[in-house]
Formats: sequence, structure tokens, C-alpha cells
Amino acid sequence: MKLRLVAALVAAAMLSACGLNSVPTAEETAKAKWAEVQNQYQRRADLTGNLVATVKAAGAQEKAILVEVTQARAAATQVRVSDADLTDPAKIAAFDRAQNAVTLNLQRLQEAYPELKSQANYATLLTQLEGTENRISIARRDYNEAVQSYNTTIRTFPDAIGAKIFYGAKPMAPFQATTPGADTAPKADFGNGN
Repeated sequence: MKLRLVAALVAAAMLSACGLNSVPTAEETAKAKWAEVQNQYQRRADLTGNLVATVKAAGAQEKAILVEVTQARAAATQVRVSDADLTDPAKIAAFDRAQNAVTLNLQRLQEAYPELKSQANYATLLTQLEGTENRISIARRDYNEAVQSYNTTIRTFPDAIGAKIFYGAKPMAPFQATTPGADTAPKADFGNGN
């Protein structure tokens, strides 16, 4: 009787240390963080359309760039990454490229129309875009931290045992910049020789 009780306690202790709870917890955390990344991109897509419409009313000269922003936003909403795709770096990269096209067009909008900076609606657009890009950056950082935690959990003892035996866990792909030169800070050139 005592031997069975000791054996049961030892078995319970061993199983509790094999990732039975930590692996799915880490995985769900990473998935939730990815959902927040998508949420912030959706927020940008929703917000940008409304704000761009407001700025568009300020003058016809910005029509071409606003059309490009709208088309990039529409194209970016077509690229989807499901929970199952989080282990595929190519799908994460495709998602990033589509989102970067929006970012580049928004930057062109900011650079191409400095005369609009004095208008209150353009100032609001810039403020909202900056805030949105900051939210996206934070969401991507939080996702990468969750992926790092998950990947560490499934690769370290004793959780690695449960990760492989019970869940067949695979490492998730972190969000990485795919734009050439993204690792180099851009230089601000205001055309005044400084």
C-alpha cells in the first residue's frame, strides 16, 4: 500500500514537470499575442481608411498617393496568417511584406505632402498613424517574447518531454523584418543642407 502511494506520488510529480500544463499555456499565450498583432494591423486598416478619407477631402492633389495607400491597405488585409501558419516563416514573411507595403505608402504620404502638415486633419492623421505604428511595434515585440518563451519551453528539460510526447510541439516562427535595410535607421533629409 505504501509502495503504491509513493509510486503514484512520484509519477504525479514527474508528469507535472513534463510540460503538461506549461507547453499549452505557452502556446496559447503566443497565439494570443499573434492575435493582438493581427488586431493592431486591423485597427490600422480600419483607422487609416477613415483618416485618409478625411485628408482626401482637403485637396485633390494627393489623390494618387491616397489611392496607393488604399490599395496597399486592401492588399494587406488579403494576406492572412492562421494559428497553424505560425510555424511557417515564409507565411509570416509574406504577411510582413504586405504590411510593409502599407507602411511604405503611408511614409510616402507623409513625405510627399508637407504642405498639409498645417491642417488639423493632417496633423491628426500623422498622430494617429504614429500611435498605430507604435501599437503594431509593441504587439510584434510581445508576440516575439511569447514565441521565445514557448520555443524555450518546448526545448528545455523537463518540458521538452511532454512537448514531444503529448503535443508533438514544433517551434513557432518569430516575427522578423523582411524589408531590405530595416536594420538601418533612416536619415531625415529636410533639403536644407544640414
